[in-house]
Amino acid sequence: MTLCISLSARPSNLGTRFHNYLYEELGLNFIYKAFAPANLADAIAGVRGLGIRGCAVSMPYKEDVIALIDEMDASAAAIDSVNTIVNDGGHLTAYNTDYSAVQRLLVQHDVSSDFSVIVRGSGGMAKAVAAALHDAEFTRGTIVARNEVAGRALAALYDYGWAPDIGMLTADLIVNVTPVGMAGGAHANDLSFPDTAIKAASLVFDVVASPAETPLIVAARALGRPVITGAEVVALQAEEQFFLYTGIRPTPDQVRCAAAFSRQP
Repeated sequence: MTLCISLSARPSNLGTRFHNYLYEELGLNFIYKAFAPANLADAIAGVRGLGIRGCAVSMPYKEDVIALIDEMDASAAAIDSVNTIVNDGGHLTAYNTDYSAVQRLLVQHDVSSDFSVIVRGSGGMAKAVAAALHDAEFTRGTIVARNEVAGRALAALYDYGWAPDIGMLTADLIVNVTPVGMAGGAHANDLSFPDTAIKAASLVFDVVASPAETPLIVAARALGRPVITGAEVVALQAEEQFFLYTGIRPTPDQVRCAAAFSRQP
């Protein structure tokens, strides 16, 4: 049996259920488990030493893990952020499937590149989101981040503005790329954007996947605003991870069923 895992400060069952559903559906002798590592370096050494085939990497490890792997695929090297590791006989290659997932969602939801955008966050996932927006020709952007060094650096990469907090800022597209609203966290019940920003937005995007209906998404729906949820991001990036681990591309219907199964209570 081949083992694949995920590493996160606050593991959820989303990836576990998604991958295991497809392993069973396709008759693969794989199993997927989620872990919260006490020590990241030791966890990655375990991936290498135990022959773990694939490893998903979530907040807050997407940048710290870079020093621990052997090779960076272009998808990860371009934004200095990792969400996937593939182990080939002890050689660890890092990828980023978040970027492609965000790009696909912008197309699927027919989001106009004329939209102004606010991205709240400056960590590894924020790098993937900002890169995807820039490459999709969103030119009017603001990075909102309390960490001035990281926020300004990310904004400068794409000629976006920077602000330390939301304040009275508004935009056509607002994107939460922080843990605010994440189940189990200190701010699980908080809104990542104020009501003024939600009301002014034409589209609200929250990358937090657990729960899929975050406080931000619930508030946006109540105001009749279209949304993109973190559950959608997870499904698309997990599909690409599944392919990297197994070499098999599931059908769109199989992906939809796996995503639906992963969200069951």
